[in-house]
Amino acid sequence: MLEISQELVDAMVAHAREDHPDEACGVIAGPAGQDRPERFIPMLNAARSPTFYEFDSMDLLRLYREMDGRDEEPVVVYHSHTATEAYPSRTDISYASEPNAHYLLVSTREPNSEEIRSFRIVDGIVTEEEVSIVPTLHH
Repeated sequence: MLEISQELVDAMVAHAREDHPDEACGVIAGPAGQDRPERFIPMLNAARSPTFYEFDSMDLLRLYREMDGRDEEPVVVYHSHTATEAYPSRTDISYASEPNAHYLLVSTREPNSEEIRSFRIVDGIVTEEEVSIVPTLHH
């Protein structure tokens, strides 16, 4: 199960709406080994495509160095689908390289409602998991 704060969900949805009709993508980092998404990092969809997303390799390298320096890991890798349901596409599955990450999809195909679903993707196998949206926690 993925537990995520309302604030982070709002931030993802806002990013997805902003980049619509292109797919939006990004990462939510958290303390290594804790499975707790905390730091919202919107990324650029280098493909600038309405049908798939790709992180810029230099951006990604920088992000990983930064996370290493802060002892963080990518807890959530999110992206949006702008015309289809929130389910990973074949391309999404082939690009999924983080067995521990939650792959979160936001579908913006409906103007006033978002579909938010989360998946684990390991070795090409997709498993949907429950998403628990919790009130924003202030530490």
